[in-house]
Amino acid sequence: MAAIGKQNTLTISKVVDFGVYLDGGDETDILLPARYAPEGCKVGESLSVFVYLDSDDLPIATTETPKAMVGECKSLKVIEVNQVGAFLDWGLPKDLLVPFSEQGKPLEVGRHYVVFLYIDKASERIVASTKVDKFLAETSVYFTPNQAVDLLIYGRTELGYKAVINNVVVGLIFHNEVFKPLRIGDATKGYIKQVRADGKLDLCLQLANKQGLDSLADEVLAYIEAQGGSTTLTDRSSPEDIAAQFGVSKKSYKKALGGLYKQRKIIISPGEITLADK
Repeated sequence: MAAIGKQNTLTISKVVDFGVYLDGGDETDILLPARYAPEGCKVGESLSVFVYLDSDDLPIATTETPKAMVGECKSLKVIEVNQVGAFLDWGLPKDLLVPFSEQGKPLEVGRHYVVFLYIDKASERIVASTKVDKFLAETSVYFTPNQAVDLLIYGRTELGYKAVINNVVVGLIFHNEVFKPLRIGDATKGYIKQVRADGKLDLCLQLANKQGLDSLADEVLAYIEAQGGSTTLTDRSSPEDIAAQFGVSKKSYKKALGGLYKQRKIIISPGEITLADK
């Protein structure tokens, strides 16, 4: 059976004037409207399609790719609120519903919210929820310290920022690990800083080990080159200015500069840093 809310590879079972029917399994044919059907497609050919329910709650296919699929988190924009709930733009003709019961607080038109997509058991429709913690675990044994991950910021607490990790689990970035502006809905690269004894995951945006410092050093060199070979952003600059440019602590920046100086790639003068070959 074709998976609702997912990408499927299905075989064409019939060609009609208004599109093609795809074999969805269990003797179910799924319509791919003519506007999505590739020109000249024939019975027996396979197509990659996204399957969802139309306005009559019947399975329908599209070759368009939605902004998010079932089982994923994404920041999406509210385009309508009515007596049923809030509706989000997820890139398909039929908008995505967030029922009132799945809203942590009332959603507002024009704003973006991080939501988790799932299939409602009662209606079998694809819906979304802002209650991310309800669907994703807070612990995992499948991550290791220093592992690079994709993060989606979805909440803020007194301790720091809550983030979805690789769309499968949630973790926390403590405030003392944040050296650049973060907003709810931001997607960013990050790292597993620590796997706690209880399986919860602490995150960071920059590695403090040699790998992280080498990467920062390369970024600093590229920045100085782009500035014409010199910069006034030195080891005496404010932590705020350093964080604004590189998203790291002043301590990490000074270590990167020290490494570059030892390698004789830069010259450090009072108030200025220049490339050694300039």
